Amino acid sequence: MNKAVNDGTPGRIWSGTWVADRLGVELVGDDRLTDLLGLALRRNPKRAHLLVSHVLGKHVPQSPSVVYGHGFSLGRRVRDLLGDEEAARAVVLGYAETATGLGHCVADGIALAPYLHSTRRPVPGVAPAGGFEESHSHATSHLLLPEDPALLAGDGPLVLVDDEFSTGNTVLNTIRDLHERYPRDRYVVVALVDMRSEEDAGRLEDFAREIGARVELVAAASGTVSLPEGVLEKGQDLVARFEVTDPGARGCIESAATAARARPAPTNPHPAYHRVDLSWPRDLPDGGRHGFAPAHRIRLENELPAMAARLAETLPHGAHRVHILGFEELMYAPLRLARELEQCAQDTEFTYSTTTRSPVLAVDDPGYAIRTRLTFPAHDNPADGPGDRYAYNVAGAGFDAVVVVVDSTADTPELHAPDGLLARLAEHTPHVTLAVVPSYTPERPSMLPEPLRGPAFSSYAPEDVGWLLQDLSDVTLEAPTEEREEAIQSGGAHYAESLPMEYQPSDQYQELFRTALDESSARLAQAVGAVTEIVLQERSPRPVLVSLARAGTPVGVLMRRWGQFRHGLDLPHYAVSIVRGRGIDANALRWLADHHDPADVVFVDGWTGKGAITRELTEAVRKFEAEGGPAGFDPEIAVLADPGSCVRTYGTREDFLIPSACLNSTVSGLISRTVLRADLVGPDDFHGAKFYRELAGADVSVDFLDAVAARFPEVVDAVDATVKELLAGDREPTWEGWAAVERISEEYGIHDVNLVKPGVGETTRVLLRRVPWKILARAGAGADLDHVRLLAEQRGVPVEEVAELPYTCVGLIHPKYTRGATGADGKSVTL
Repeated sequence: MNKAVNDGTPGRIWSGTWVADRLGVELVGDDRLTDLLGLALRRNPKRAHLLVSHVLGKHVPQSPSVVYGHGFSLGRRVRDLLGDEEAARAVVLGYAETATGLGHCVADGIALAPYLHSTRRPVPGVAPAGGFEESHSHATSHLLLPEDPALLAGDGPLVLVDDEFSTGNTVLNTIRDLHERYPRDRYVVVALVDMRSEEDAGRLEDFAREIGARVELVAAASGTVSLPEGVLEKGQDLVARFEVTDPGARGCIESAATAARARPAPTNPHPAYHRVDLSWPRDLPDGGRHGFAPAHRIRLENELPAMAARLAETLPHGAHRVHILGFEELMYAPLRLARELEQCAQDTEFTYSTTTRSPVLAVDDPGYAIRTRLTFPAHDNPADGPGDRYAYNVAGAGFDAVVVVVDSTADTPELHAPDGLLARLAEHTPHVTLAVVPSYTPERPSMLPEPLRGPAFSSYAPEDVGWLLQDLSDVTLEAPTEEREEAIQSGGAHYAESLPMEYQPSDQYQELFRTALDESSARLAQAVGAVTEIVLQERSPRPVLVSLARAGTPVGVLMRRWGQFRHGLDLPHYAVSIVRGRGIDANALRWLADHHDPADVVFVDGWTGKGAITRELTEAVRKFEAEGGPAGFDPEIAVLADPGSCVRTYGTREDFLIPSACLNSTVSGLISRTVLRADLVGPDDFHGAKFYRELAGADVSVDFLDAVAARFPEVVDAVDATVKELLAGDREPTWEGWAAVERISEEYGIHDVNLVKPGVGETTRVLLRRVPWKILARAGAGADLDHVRLLAEQRGVPVEEVAELPYTCVGLIHPKYTRGATGADGKSVTL
C-alpha cells in the first residue's frame, strides 16, 4: 500500500496535491489510485472533500474511449465472475447522477444485461418501483422508474454500479429496499474505486449474512482516505477563503482565472449556436431512466455512425480540440456519440464530460482537480425547483468547439437564456453546437381518442391536419348574435358555451374575398415561408405544428405545405382548442405529449391582435405543468402577422388582410369555433366543435390553400431575404398593441380591453360574430379594408377614420349590455 503524492508521471503534479497539502488528506492504497482520482473541496455539511474521478467523464474532460473502456472492462470482470449462464440473467442498476453512464458501460461489458439507472427527475404517469436516499450527497432522493415493472422482479443477479464505494451506505440501503420487494440470491457491487475503511469493509459480509444472499464487490482500484481530525471544519474554512465572486456567473462563485481566459461575453441576448438534428429514433430510449434492453443497445450501435456523421458535419473546419458536453443524468448517449466521433477522427482530439448539480470549489492550480467552473441556471424544470448547475474544467480549456448534448426535456428557454449554458460556453469557445436527444417517456394506455380527420370531420385532406376535438355536429349550439352578446357581457354565459349563427356571405362579399386572395396570395406565401423557415432554424428541425383552432389551422396547413415544398419534410399538424379565460385543452396537450416530444411542438396562429391569446397560452402551459402535466411545451406562438408585437416568431409585423379572416367555417375546413361547456365536455374529453357539412357548396378552404401554395416557387428568394433580415434584427416583443388597446379603451369610454379588437383579422371577426359599435380605420387605408367597409355597411356600423392608429383598423364591441355606454363625445350610444 502506498501513500499517494503524485501520479508517477515525471513533471506532472497529482491533482490532489493542493488539498492534501492544506488539509492533510491522504489517499492510501493501490498504485492506480492517483491515476483514477484527484481531490477537490465543496460546500457540503457532511463531507468537505470530493474524490474527483479522472475517468468517469463527469468533472474532468477525458478521452471518450478511456471513459467507456473503464466501464466496459469492469463489466467484463463481472461477466467472468458470474459466468455466462448467470450473466445472461443479470440486471444492472446504476446510480444518478454520476454513475448513469458508468452503469451503461458495465452493462455493455456484461453484454446481455438490461440496464436501469436511478433518477432524480420524476416523470408524470410513471409509478416508482422503488427509491432510496444517498446520505452524503447534496441531492439525496433517488427514484427507480422502470417502464417494465418486472425488470427488477427476476431472481437473477443484480449488479449495482456507482463511481465510488466509500461507506457503502447507499448501496446497502438500495439492496435492503429491493431485497424486501424482489428477493434474490446474489448481488454484485461495482465501482471504479473501493474507498471503504476497514470498519466499513466488514459491514458488507455482515449485511450479506443478514439478508441471506451473496454480496460481492468488483472495483478497478482500492484504498482509503485518511482524514485528520477537524478536516470538515478546516475544509469549509478553506472553501470560504478561496471563493471569489464572479459577476459573469450570475453572482455565483467561480475561479478567478476563468474570467481571465474567457472570450468576450456575447452581446446578442440570443447568442449564436448551431443546432444539429441527430435523427435519434423516438422509440430508442435516451438512456436507462426507464430501462435499456440489449435490443436497444443493438439498435443504438446501428444508428450511431449516421448520427455521429451528422454531428461531425456541424463542426468547424480545422477544429483540433472538440469537447462533447453531456447533461447531468444524460451521460451514456453523449459518451457513445463522442466515442464514435473519436474513432473516426484523424486530426481532431475529442474529450468528454457532463454538467452536474454538485457545487465544487474551483481553484486554478495544477495540483487541484477542479480548475474552472461555469455556473448557469437549471434548464430542465427540476422537481426541486430552480437552482444552479455547473460545468467543470471546460472554461478556458482552449476548445475549438463544444458540442452540448441534452435531452428534449432540458431544451428549455433557460438553456437559451442570456445567462444560460449555451451563452456561458460561448464566452469560452468560438463554436457551440447543440444536439437534442428526444426524452424517452414510456408509453401509457391512453383513454383519449385519435384525432378527427377529413373527410369525416372537416373538408381538409386527412394528412393536412388532425383535429384534437370531439365532434358536436349533432348538437344545436347556435344562438342569435345579439342574444349571445348580451349573455356574454352580462356574465351569464361564456362565449365558448355557444356558437354564433354562421355568416352566409353575399355574392358581392365572396367576390371581395376572391379579389383579396388574388391580390394578397404572394404576400401570404412570403409570410408563410418566412415564419416556417424561422421555426425550422430556431425552434426545431422537425417541428410538430399545433394550430389554434380554427383561425390558426389554415396557417398550419400552409406551413406544412411549405415544409414539403422547400425541404421535403412531412411535418405532423394538429389543431387544438384554446379559450380565452379558460385556457388550452389540457387533454389535447396530454395526447401530444404521449405521441410527440413536447419540445418539438410549435403552436401556430394566424395573427396577433392585442396579445390576449398569447398571454392566455403562456399562463395555460404554466398551469398545466404546475398541475403535473408533461413539461417541455414552449408557449410562444408562431404567427403569419404580428401587428401587436407580441411574439418573436412571425412572418411579418404588418397589419394586412389575411383573406382567411374574411370568412368563418367556409375557409377553415367547414369547422365551427370550438366549444367548451360542462354538460358537453367532460374532464376526460377534448373540447368540441361542429362540422358544417351542409355548407360544402360554399366551401373555399382548399381554394385558399391552393392559391397561396401556388405562389411558393416565386417567393423563395424574397423569403430568404426576409428571414435573413428578421434573424439579424431585434424581434423582442414590445407589446405596443396592448398599450394601444388600453389607450383606445379609455379614450372611447369602453373601459374593457376585451371589447377592443385590433387589426384587420380581429375587426372582421367582430363584424361576423359579435355586436360591433363602430370601426376605427387608419386614414388612407386602401383595399385591405374593402370587405370591412362592406360588412360595416351591411350591419349599419359606422366607420370612423383616425389619423394616428397603430393598426389598419380596430373593431369596437358595443358595451351597452354591461353599462349605459357613451361615446367619446359624451352622447349615448345606440345600435
